[in-house]
Amino acid sequence: MSDASQIDLHRRPRRNRFSPAIRALTTETSLGINDLICPLFVKDGNDAPSEVVSMPGVFRYNIPDLVNEAGQLAALGIKAIAIFPYTNPSLKTPRGEEALNPGGLIPRAVQAIKKHFPGLLVITDVALDPYTGHGHDGVLNEQGYVDNDLTVKILGEMAVLLAQAGADVVAPSDMMDGRVRAIRKSLDREGLVNTAILAYSVKFASAFYGPFRDAVGSAQAAGTHLLDKKTYQMNPANRREALLEAQLDEEEGADILMVKPAGPYLDIIREVRNQTTLPIAAYQVSGEYAQIHAAARLGWLDLELTAFESLLSIKRAGADMVLTYFSKQIAQKIRG
Repeated sequence: MSDASQIDLHRRPRRNRFSPAIRALTTETSLGINDLICPLFVKDGNDAPSEVVSMPGVFRYNIPDLVNEAGQLAALGIKAIAIFPYTNPSLKTPRGEEALNPGGLIPRAVQAIKKHFPGLLVITDVALDPYTGHGHDGVLNEQGYVDNDLTVKILGEMAVLLAQAGADVVAPSDMMDGRVRAIRKSLDREGLVNTAILAYSVKFASAFYGPFRDAVGSAQAAGTHLLDKKTYQMNPANRREALLEAQLDEEEGADILMVKPAGPYLDIIREVRNQTTLPIAAYQVSGEYAQIHAAARLGWLDLELTAFESLLSIKRAGADMVLTYFSKQIAQKIRG
């Protein structure tokens, strides 16, 4: 006999949330170790790892320590890392020539990692901002405007150099027009047909990049966290333009499309997902990571639960893989 207070409901969605077992069976989106790409920062010299002040738990590693960290990530089951350089300020120039040094920091780091962990997928950034004294992603002309075509030529050479060093994937993050096609042609011309391109296709001129610029030193080069890159990075207000950028990169030969940042742009991830059959990556950027840590340190959020939920939402929006500084922590949680 039913309780007199029971209301007449044919559909009760809560039935599918009644127990852990039914919740597991009806879960629509999952986050696994295979979804994670861990960004890592490398520096020259033999100094001990130095923590990035604005990114708790994130370090700049010398090459031997970087290899050790890569080994720990691989042991947890993480399949891919993305490495970024902290370039000695003395090596920075207006045209970023150090980016084309075959004996430079990133080529040496890639070679060291692949020597010890040949099965670990290594992704390298293709952009000039870690190497330029002004902190921009390309070469400036006399008017202070980033010269698109000259920059693209350099990026093609840089991509070849990194692939020859052993990078499995090159990731142009510069947002120059036509750079994916130029990089693909440069790689193919050198017989590097199996080197994939993960294009930062939809990269917004975001305020969430400040801690990353600390990590690679481009903030110090520019003298500000808020270096204006609006002439090449996208307007955060634009949705249709995001679809155009993704379409162009796909047509030019990108193998994977990236949306960056991730959390504030879940709608864009979904729009791109609906447009393309290519894999989609999303970058949970430094500012997203830092704000979760900051709130957790104040006791306002649970760090582990919030980190996991934030990444799950990025997957739910349509991303196939996520670059996140929480990779190691999440992998440890998943493995128990």
